[in-house]
Amino acid sequence: MKVIVAENYEEMSRKAFEVMAEVVKNNPRAVLGLATGSTPIGLYKNMIEDHEKNGTSYREIKTVNLDEYAGLDYSSDQSYVYFMRHNLFDHIDIDLKNTNIENGKAADRAAECARYNALLDELPRDIQVLGIGSNGHIAFNEPGTPFGSVTHIVDLTESTIKDNSRMFASIDEVPRQAFTMGLKNIMQSKKILILANGANKAKAVYGLVKGEVTENVPASILQLHPDCTLVCDKAAASLL
Repeated sequence: MKVIVAENYEEMSRKAFEVMAEVVKNNPRAVLGLATGSTPIGLYKNMIEDHEKNGTSYREIKTVNLDEYAGLDYSSDQSYVYFMRHNLFDHIDIDLKNTNIENGKAADRAAECARYNALLDELPRDIQVLGIGSNGHIAFNEPGTPFGSVTHIVDLTESTIKDNSRMFASIDEVPRQAFTMGLKNIMQSKKILILANGANKAKAVYGLVKGEVTENVPASILQLHPDCTLVCDKAAASLL
């Protein structure tokens, strides 16, 4: 695993963009695996700025997202499909038909998971962006998730609900379930770019880089990936 330690969030976001830009410029038809949450917003801002200033095109790019809250869709400004449009897609020349995310309002959730797994088989990711939870989760794969897992519905832990409540008016509004890519799906990406910032992520980052490879720390599976880059700030790297 390659580890890049940045001074702060802004530098972390720029360094992450350098990794992403290399993929997009080398392959204008790449498949990008994308993530939500506050951590990758700076990366997406850099992508937008580069598109506007340098004309980097996403016309032929396809994207797949990690996860979506169960029960939410674009009509909710807390859904991840809304997040992606607001923070990236609406500001670049991507065709929304080429963007993919689980349907949070699917009536048949098992069928939706099967549909998404089939889609992931059709669209191998050239790069997968990840954040990391304070408990070591990646996507919504909480501690104890089997390494062989594929897209599934997960009951969110109290720590994840608490972490995500900052995006909602109150903690009571945070959905208790989500669709998520599984760890096996994530590991099938050709390249992985994982981002971490803040002292509250330091313990998880240590587990990711130097801890035992264990399902108790889902991110630790990334030690087994042949091309994984961690970009983090000094606070998140403090225990390394």
